[in-house]
Parts: sequence; structure tokens; C-alpha cells
Amino acid sequence: MSTPVLADVPVRSPLALTRRWASLLQPLLFDTRSLWLSWVGPDGRQSPVLLPVDDISARPDLRLVSGLLGVHDEVAASLGSNDVLLAMALCRPGEPVETEIDTDWLCAFHDVLGDGLDQAWSLHLAAGGRVEPLVEAHHFLGEVARSTASRDEDGPR
Repeated sequence: MSTPVLADVPVRSPLALTRRWASLLQPLLFDTRSLWLSWVGPDGRQSPVLLPVDDISARPDLRLVSGLLGVHDEVAASLGSNDVLLAMALCRPGEPVETEIDTDWLCAFHDVLGDGLDQAWSLHLAAGGRVEPLVEAHHFLGEVARSTASRDEDGPR
């Protein structure tokens, strides 16, 4: 685990999250498949936890996907809020276009996380020197943008 350099810069939009992944995952070229996990709090700040799961299988591992709920609960508790976004990046060799295998992973995440985390998760594909969003957290990040904008308007406290 490592501490992200940009942890204090709030993520307020899906585009900002895509750019964050592009910054964190440099050089964006991968020899093996991995899944990177990060969390964003209700204030848009990224948790200091950045967790790579290396050498994942080509086909979805349902035990791994189901286990993410427990890891998410632990991290959310450490952040003091249940209102936390699980941000994931599926990294692999090859071109930066969604493949059938990527879609299989996406479906597995939807099946498990869709009920457990509602709309508080996102998935990006990192491959071939690019990061592309597969699932954007519009609702969660929209709430972050609204809450941080009202705080910004109130000025420093």
C-alpha cells in the first residue's frame, strides 16, 4: 500500500477521477492483469489507502469480487463514514478498448457491488497507455461537487 500524492485534492467529477487514475497508475503500461482499489470520501478526498491486487485471473473471480465488500466496509469504517466511493481500475496488457473479458468483469462487479454499494463504486480500464471509464459514479461525485461547492462559497472556517 502507498499514500497517493494527490490525496488532499478533492475528486469532484467523473473526469477528475479518470485523470486521478491516469496520474496514479503511471506509466499506464501493464505486463499482467491487476485490480487497483482506492476510496473517495464524501468530501471528495481520496483515502490514503491505494491497494493493488496483482496477477488477477483473466476471467472474473467471484470470491475476489465478493470480498471487496468486506474490504470496503473496513476502509469506510476507518474513514468514519459509510458514504464512501469504491474506485477501481482494472489494469491489463493490450489495447485500451473494452474486451469481452473486461465486460465479464464489469458484469461481475455489477452483480455483487450493484446491490451492496448501490451507486457508490466506479470502474476504469487502464491499458495501452490510457485510462477509460467503464462505470462512472455520477451520483456520488455529483453529491461531492454540490457539498464542496457550498463549503467553498462559505469560505474558510
